[in-house]
Order: sequence, then structure tokens, then C-alpha cells
Amino acid sequence: MPDIDDVRQGEKVGIGVPQQTDTTLLKGLSHLDWGMKDRLSRVFDRKSGKTVMLAFDHGYIMGPTSGLERIDLSIVPLIPFCDCIMCCRGILRSVVPPTVNKPVSLRFSAGSTILTYLNEECLLDIEEAVRINASLLAIMVAVGDPKFEGLTINNLTRTVDLGTRYGIPTLGVTAVGKELVRDARYLAMACRVCAENGAHVVKTYYCEEGFEQVTNTCPVPIVIAGGKKLPELDALNMAYRAINEGAAGVDMGRNIFQSDNPLGMMLAVRAVVHDGEKPEKAIEIYKGQRKK
Repeated sequence: MPDIDDVRQGEKVGIGVPQQTDTTLLKGLSHLDWGMKDRLSRVFDRKSGKTVMLAFDHGYIMGPTSGLERIDLSIVPLIPFCDCIMCCRGILRSVVPPTVNKPVSLRFSAGSTILTYLNEECLLDIEEAVRINASLLAIMVAVGDPKFEGLTINNLTRTVDLGTRYGIPTLGVTAVGKELVRDARYLAMACRVCAENGAHVVKTYYCEEGFEQVTNTCPVPIVIAGGKKLPELDALNMAYRAINEGAAGVDMGRNIFQSDNPLGMMLAVRAVVHDGEKPEKAIEIYKGQRKK
């Protein structure tokens, strides 16, 4: 117990100095509980308010796809240079060292693969997310899918409820299937549906025309998916345009780990997202690393 014999009246009360309040840089999230804000502050850079997430959860529907055959060799060396990792629990436990000290966006659903129908998924146990100290719960939402729209939106709402109970934010991931499109009208609707149902962050695709409509009509932060492998300069241009049109970051996988210089590409993407570097200059970072 503290010594109570010499209790002195405090004098440094700061009269005239308002108490400092640390407000979040992320739109729509100022009313969250402390635990959620703490987790989000690890995902999004405190200075830029943006994030570079490294996605390597593809194996849960694709198996050992190109670049992910040996995650210990291709992905683990890149983890120190990203802000957050997005992966499945199996790979996290079997390959990713627990000493990397990076926030985890956990793929919180599992189900069908590319061999059948995508999006027929079930949820993990919320206690599993607590055990691995997840910072985000990533859940697929197939708005417009005639077969699985209702199922995936139900999964989203249940994930939000479970995450709220334990202070873990939800990342709503908009799915794009064979029947769905990637124009601003559809993406704006899909993102808004995710946010309206409680998603704290939304992951979606970039579209060439009208992306500002997507970001401006979504009341919570949007991060863009990298999608299929593009030429490096094209991927940097996509990231640059998305950030300048309102995105709060990128969640890239194949455009980094399938590059012929993954580390250089990671550093180039970081320069675009966090420093506002133009693609023509950022590509020099990629090229410079390739020469080493």
C-alpha cells in the first residue's frame, strides 16, 4: 500500500491549460470504445492516417497460389515493412513469428473455394480472434450475389456484434463475383451496405471513374484491394489515385508478393500511401531495390 503519512496537496493542476484529447484521424470512428480505437491505431499510421496492409490470405480459397508457395520465404521477410498483415489463422500460427509485432487483420470466415461457389462461408469463433490478439475481423460481403448475399450480410452483422463485445473492429470486404461489376455505382452501394451494417472499415476495389463517389458516400474508412497482378507502375498509379480520391490505404497482396522485387514494391507503395509520392518517383524506389 502507498505511504499515507506524508500526503501532499497537488499543485500542478494546469489551470488555464485545457486537457489534451487525442482524436482519431479516421472518419466516422470517433465514437468507438477505447479498445477499438487502440486496435485501429495500430493498423493506421498515426501521422498519415493511412495504412499499407499486406494481404496473403489467398490460400484459404486458392491453395498455394503463385508467390505463396512458401510464405516463410516470400512473405515473412516483407512483414516488417507493412503496417498490418491480413491472413488466416492457420498460416499465422504455423509460419508467422509472434515476434513480428504487427497488427493482424484476421480472415474471420471460411468456406467454399474457387473449385465450387465462392462466398458460401461460416464464421470462426470470436474467442479465436481474442487468442491471437486480432486487430481487425475481415469478413466477406457479397452484395448482389443472388445466392449468398443474405448469408454474407448476416455473417457481417454477427461479426460486428461479436467484435463489439470484445473490442475488435470489423473489416467488411466487398466481394466481386462473375455476376458483379466494379463500377462506382455498384461499389458505392456495396461499401455503404457494409458500413450501414456496422463495418468499421471497408475493403473494396478501385474503379477508374467515380471512385470519389465511393469514398465520399461511405461514412467509414475505405482501403482498396490490390486485385490481380499489374505492371508495377500501373499498381502504383492505382494506389496514388485511390489515396488522392479518398481512400485511407491499400490492402495489397499479389501486386507485392508476385513482383520480381517484392521489397522494392512494398517500399514504393509505402512512399505513395504515407508520403504522397508520385508514382513516377516511387517507381525509382522499386528499381533501386532491384539493383541491390
